[in-house]
Amino acid sequence: MSLYRTPDLDREDEGVLGEIHHMRDGAADVLRAPRRWSGGLRRTTQARAIQGSNTIEGYTVSDDDALAAVDDQEPLTADQRTWAEIIGYRRVLTYVVYMAVTPGFRLDDQLLRSIHFTLLDHDLTKSPGQFRAGPVYVSRESDGETVYEGPAAEQVPALVAELMAELATPGGDAMVRAAMAHLNLVMIHPFRDGNGRMARILQTLVLAQDLVLEPTFSSVEEWLGRNTDDYFRVLAVTGQGSWRPDLDAHLWVKFSLRAHHMQAQTLTRRMAESARVGSELLGLLADAGLPERTFDPVFDAAMGLLVRRPTYVKRSGVEERTATRDLKALADAGFLTARGNTRARYYLAAGPVAELRADSRRRRQALRDPYPWLRADLAGRAFLRDKDGHWVIIACGGDALKLASTLRRLGLPEAQAARLAQSMVAAEAKIDVQRVARFATFGDLVEMSSGAHTPANSERH
Repeated sequence: MSLYRTPDLDREDEGVLGEIHHMRDGAADVLRAPRRWSGGLRRTTQARAIQGSNTIEGYTVSDDDALAAVDDQEPLTADQRTWAEIIGYRRVLTYVVYMAVTPGFRLDDQLLRSIHFTLLDHDLTKSPGQFRAGPVYVSRESDGETVYEGPAAEQVPALVAELMAELATPGGDAMVRAAMAHLNLVMIHPFRDGNGRMARILQTLVLAQDLVLEPTFSSVEEWLGRNTDDYFRVLAVTGQGSWRPDLDAHLWVKFSLRAHHMQAQTLTRRMAESARVGSELLGLLADAGLPERTFDPVFDAAMGLLVRRPTYVKRSGVEERTATRDLKALADAGFLTARGNTRARYYLAAGPVAELRADSRRRRQALRDPYPWLRADLAGRAFLRDKDGHWVIIACGGDALKLASTLRRLGLPEAQAARLAQSMVAAEAKIDVQRVARFATFGDLVEMSSGAHTPANSERH
């Protein structure tokens, strides 16, 4: 019995790893010194990780509701089912962030099942904490066709035990180890539900044990949540539809290193913005004669977040009457503007605070892609639709997307599907033959926008 093996890194990978470590070391140095804004950045970083990982599974919440989960507050807009999933994930992520770095922490299959129970104990029909007893399939929503089949249920305990043993053996770069842990667990698909989230939690846990950067800032779940289509595509290319650990995982590792590099750039940029905005805000508060404790609400507002009195009370420790006076003083000074009435009231950035936010967004530099070729190297064809002025990937595939029948199944009228299929043949006739041949390597059709349907005994990656 065997798992996906860690590929040998090439010179390009080593260079990217070096850059990531340099950025992570720099971020760790910044976080070691107490700064007024670091608590707010830590809080929003955790919220974005929770939001990102759950968005992949179709449980989408606003930035403010994700923060409400971190703050243990009630949501503004999330429905009951979505909120139960968000809170379950917050609980396991909080456990991992705090416990993975403690002396004597030991990862084994029992702990893995305990984390799974905590994730899904709000719905006992999903068998939380138990390995699946039967087959597992990931199916396409439009027609129910299977796009991935996990290994047989009787193999699961031994495969998970092998993965836990491998993770208990020191060696290798933490980011590569975490990526391979993620890949193996999501491909084993050991549970009836929650496999994708468990794989991402396991990746974050392995990263947390690296002890270079705070666990909260080590996760790439935010980036994966914002790049879901690419995430599904690289898993589809790597897995090729079934449990095949003999296949090469190098593209997956490159994709994971790209995620780390892009997330590290994002974190570095946010730290610089937070330092500049934080310094300006402290000056504004001092000039207005307002207490320094009011920094947190104006900093949140400058980051584009809603400010609510219960959250301010909890974070600052002040009494409710004091919080009410502080928020009114911030509004009277022109730093915040109130919306809503009484218990539903919240505040947004106003005046110079809103100008600081706008200025930060104007100054923001684009991120640099460390693997600019990678997305193109996920060879295949893509079917896109114009949704509200933005092109959205609906499906990716190989030669199946050349067929009018496939295009009809994706929603095109018969005549339009036929014309598009003919146009595709004509367009590809002008492209290098070897490049066109690579399009077929994508494999089965994978629908992106609607996500894969997950029957009762499975979960989408």
